Amino acid sequence: MKNFLITLFAVVTLPLSTLGADGGWISLFDGKSLEGWKPNESPATFTVKDGILVVKGPKGHLFYTGKVNGGSFTNFEFRAEIKTFPKANSGLYFHTAYQDGGWPSVGYEIQVNNSHGDPKRTAGLYAVDDNYDAPVRDGEWFTLYIKVDGKRIITKVNDKLIKDYTEKPGDARPKGMEKRRLVSGTFAIQGHDPGSEVHYRLVQVKPLP
Repeated sequence: MKNFLITLFAVVTLPLSTLGADGGWISLFDGKSLEGWKPNESPATFTVKDGILVVKGPKGHLFYTGKVNGGSFTNFEFRAEIKTFPKANSGLYFHTAYQDGGWPSVGYEIQVNNSHGDPKRTAGLYAVDDNYDAPVRDGEWFTLYIKVDGKRIITKVNDKLIKDYTEKPGDARPKGMEKRRLVSGTFAIQGHDPGSEVHYRLVQVKPLP
């Protein structure tokens, strides 16, 4: 009984990022390597250290190209544990596609930014339905949650609702972002600039019908 309790305590106290998929959640990041991910113009911006994906360096994007759901997602729930540092700027793209360089021209970007000079803050739908209030402070791990179901997008930070947006036909988009529409595609993590550092762990998805 004593050994059982010790084992149970050890499992309960493990960080969520080490427990693997549960309740339909599937890991996209193994905590050891960039297997299943493909960087574009600045590969050195993305490194793995102590189970954490460190995003620090020149502009670049890291696209999911792994086997989960064939690398393409339409309806889904997504979550990641993230930590920003002062002046950090990043983003999580979905319904996007790999491109060799530049800002992804396809798909939505969910902003990751709590103190950068750009006033658009974490969990807003960048340039579509922005959030201007930082939901957390730099230096704190937080959970970013995204759900896409049909034409509806929900974002949360630490279970607090930030955005509930429904895409409508004819919604205006800024010039150069005309393809910021709900279709299907993969995920991408953004490295914004050399002065930005953001950490990611527990990158998981739950495909939905």
